Amino acid sequence: MQQPVLVDPYAAQAATGAKPGTIRQWLHRGKLTHHGYDHEGRALVDLDELQTRLAAKAA
Repeated sequence: MQQPVLVDPYAAQAATGAKPGTIRQWLHRGKLTHHGYDHEGRALVDLDELQTRLAAKAA
């Protein structure tokens, strides 16, 4: 199993196009796994998990 690529919602937006507000809602609703916070206090998400979630939503 590979290590997760942890990014904040703004880096995730740059990589996937998903809006930070959407990512925060998915975290709050339990649709994404929360991986702590960065030094700025922003939530961290696994980029691969987010991409999988976006692909499933698009299908």
